[in-house]
Amino acid sequence: MDALKQIKCFLLDMDGTFYLGDRIIEGSLSFIDTLRRTGRDFLFLTNNSSHNALFYVERLKKMGLSVGREKILTSGEATARILNRDYKGKRAYVLGNEFLLSEMREAGIPIDEDAPEIVVIGYDTTLDYKKMTRVCDLVRSGLPYIATHPDFNCPTETGFAPDIGAIIAFIEASAFRRPDLIVGKPHSGIVEAALERTGLTVPELAMVGDRLYTDIATGNKNGMLSVLVMSGETTREMLEKSEIRPSCVFGRLSDMNKYL
Repeated sequence: MDALKQIKCFLLDMDGTFYLGDRIIEGSLSFIDTLRRTGRDFLFLTNNSSHNALFYVERLKKMGLSVGREKILTSGEATARILNRDYKGKRAYVLGNEFLLSEMREAGIPIDEDAPEIVVIGYDTTLDYKKMTRVCDLVRSGLPYIATHPDFNCPTETGFAPDIGAIIAFIEASAFRRPDLIVGKPHSGIVEAALERTGLTVPELAMVGDRLYTDIATGNKNGMLSVLVMSGETTREMLEKSEIRPSCVFGRLSDMNKYL
């Protein structure tokens, strides 16, 4: 618990951590108030590349939290950063919906469906068989292949929707390739983007979330304090059986207030 007091910025997962679907989790706003009152900062970190930062700004506003887009970091933005660093000027085929495409265009990524030089895939909620065939053809041809994040499922109010992990699986079944690079949690690409955004060092950050294999693994793999909240996906039984161990566990975000 003493380690919490040393943290200058909390990297916060969103769905299952700050809210569930369209409902804010009780105590989330008081946690943000505590961070601000004690001179600490926060950055929302989401793997969901089917929406952009402005979408989340509006969603949070409806829940009572007004923030600028600089407080949101999506896996799509983190991917665009890597493309500009490692594949500057390369034409990209982007498998994604309009939110991801707009993020790429805003970052200056040239998008070319006909003669791309790299393949980028996100969580595409507009996926159809024509897109499935095209992306498999391009991956099979040997082009550099990058995925925004690894999540198999996206939580919904009725259960789960197949996420990018399922897309990666069908591409592998057809084209016999895994992505050359995955950017989002628990991989380092999104952490590098967070470090650049905050201007802080790894020991000054904590990763907070409800998923062991993404959020907590992100903290553990990247040398950060990892904080599990039991307000979303992870159950006590899952925690007990998992080899992924968080630094500390709380019921919800506001349970940390008294330690800050």
